[in-house]
Amino acid sequence: MGKLYLVPTPIGNLKDMTFRAVEILQEVDLILAEDTRTSGKLLKHYGITTQMNSHHMHNEHKTTDSLVKRIFSGENIALISDAGTPAISDPGFLLTRACVDAGVEVDCLPGATAFVPALVNSGLPNDKFVFEGFLPVKKGRQTRLQLLSEESRTIIFYESPHKLLKTLAQFVEFFGADRSISVSREISKLHEETVRGTVAEVLQRFESKPPKGEIVIVVGGKK
Repeated sequence: MGKLYLVPTPIGNLKDMTFRAVEILQEVDLILAEDTRTSGKLLKHYGITTQMNSHHMHNEHKTTDSLVKRIFSGENIALISDAGTPAISDPGFLLTRACVDAGVEVDCLPGATAFVPALVNSGLPNDKFVFEGFLPVKKGRQTRLQLLSEESRTIIFYESPHKLLKTLAQFVEFFGADRSISVSREISKLHEETVRGTVAEVLQRFESKPPKGEIVIVVGGKK
């Protein structure tokens, strides 16, 4: 029987790739990538020539069973996402669950995950926290925010740059203008930036200078 490897990839700086991750990707029979064009650049940088197939949210339901059978028959397969650790707001959960249910060994390597440096760098309490990932786009969004407004632990969100202002405005409405917040963008990249303050202050900052790059929002819990 083979094994499924979940391999984190850099969220920005290519030097954040681990030696073990490179070794595994060189040795497996197949690499599953969220976007083969994006991952192709990473593999080329490290001289990895392993066969690569697409595995993303639009095809994972159709291919999961056949992939489990391939691993069960002896192939070693690695799953990577465009950036960070697979299955954290990225494809990977369905295949992992199917492998676990089938008795196939799953090995997740430690590595880059965007919310960890954002949380630690925020200056907000990190002994207990809640990871929310992306909020619902429409249905259930306000209900979720209302529920989280009573959360006493630090809350972590992912957000895209073009939705940040809307999200911060809703935080003012549901969490209050004075709630502590930290917004990190372009983590580990050349223009990395973390903006800290109250929700109102951070909203004003990004209204005057629209954000770019992938974003992690860390919100202090209700006191």
